[in-house]
Amino acid sequence: MNKMIELEQITKSYVMGDQTVHAVNGISLHIAKNEYVAFVGASGSGKSTLMNIVGCLDRVTSGRYCLNGRDVSGMSEDELATVRNEEIGFIFQSFHLLPRASALDNVMLPLIYRDKRVANRVQRAKDALALVGLSARMDHKPNELSGGQRQRVAIARALISEPSILLADEPTGNLDSQTTIEILALFDQLQAQGHTVIMVTHENDVAARCHRVIRLQDGKVLSDVRQREVA
Repeated sequence: MNKMIELEQITKSYVMGDQTVHAVNGISLHIAKNEYVAFVGASGSGKSTLMNIVGCLDRVTSGRYCLNGRDVSGMSEDELATVRNEEIGFIFQSFHLLPRASALDNVMLPLIYRDKRVANRVQRAKDALALVGLSARMDHKPNELSGGQRQRVAIARALISEPSILLADEPTGNLDSQTTIEILALFDQLQAQGHTVIMVTHENDVAARCHRVIRLQDGKVLSDVRQREVA
């Protein structure tokens, strides 16, 4: 198994007043390239903290985290920022799009500091929008798009850097049921094309689409079920 993510006995603790809260408490797990994984749990289970660690948005208190063979546990903030920009595509529940920018400009954002060639950035953004079925909407601003279209823009933006991991945090939380089905079908398609997808959700029906479900409770792994093996 090609281990993309290796977490070894990681903890994340916060001091709140005179108490220490263990948001993540001794988790060890490996995730391979092209896996389709759900982190599932109720509020306070540790799934969001685990997502922030995997996404290099937060540091571990103890333990070891290797991403694509590199130990990121002790990296500087600048090094972590580079890892986030190059390795991880983020997709959020609330889209996080710039309201005054077109879909095309929103998608190009991750490349501004990586690719100085404007023409190249534009073409890559157009290709990413085509991949998510939004070629005809590239000049529209977020308020001119439906919720599902905004999420597709956010997915295109995550894809443009050709990341190792697509990390989706409650990506259907603000969508109606029909649009949820369409966006989940898009994630199915992306995983089938070779992308590694990690989805954070509290919804069992969303998790059921994934090939592996890691259920968290009180900062620990309660269960880790493979519903389908990696091809």
